[in-house]
Amino acid sequence: MYLVKTPRLLKKLYPELTWDINMDNRCIYLTFDDGPIPIVTPFVLNILQQYQAKATFFCIGDNVRKHPDVFEQVKNAGHAIGNHTYNHLKGWKTDDKTYLENFLQADKLLATNLFRPPYGRIKRSQVKLLKEAKPDLKLMMWNVLSGDFDLNLKPEKCLNNVVKNAVGGDVVLFHDSLKARERMEYALPKALEFWSGEGYEFKSLSEK
Repeated sequence: MYLVKTPRLLKKLYPELTWDINMDNRCIYLTFDDGPIPIVTPFVLNILQQYQAKATFFCIGDNVRKHPDVFEQVKNAGHAIGNHTYNHLKGWKTDDKTYLENFLQADKLLATNLFRPPYGRIKRSQVKLLKEAKPDLKLMMWNVLSGDFDLNLKPEKCLNNVVKNAVGGDVVLFHDSLKARERMEYALPKALEFWSGEGYEFKSLSEK
């Protein structure tokens, strides 16, 4: 089970995490987790370019190692880069020392002050360790979840999740992964078309 719209209570319980940006603006902050992946990530880059949209890609270090050419495409297109650990670790099930080492391993390749914990699951002790290791680190969560990772979700519902819930200042989460591909490839172009028609801009989290 997952929530499409992040509850205010959850944001208050974890104030050290960033869930959304200035809610008074007309900007939506698109984010993509789990790449870079051949075919999938280039599809995303092409769609973003069509709408002159900038986004933030939270990359898995091992995928960057395996697909450096795709990673370079993301950077060359002017999008922001975020750390998503080296092996997509689930913080709740990982000891703190291993989690920090995995984060630092990815940081060597990514060199970014943006981080998103895989699955959105991280212990407070891990937050503390990461911040000590990298004081300027910004832990970015999301405010609207597309659900594109859900194999049981119809593509139309994935689209509905984002267009019915996202407003200015929201951080919207998609995935540039093989698992999410079918739903993401359906929903992303249509969502961008809808939001553009509503007058929204699309910026990366480094542009906020």
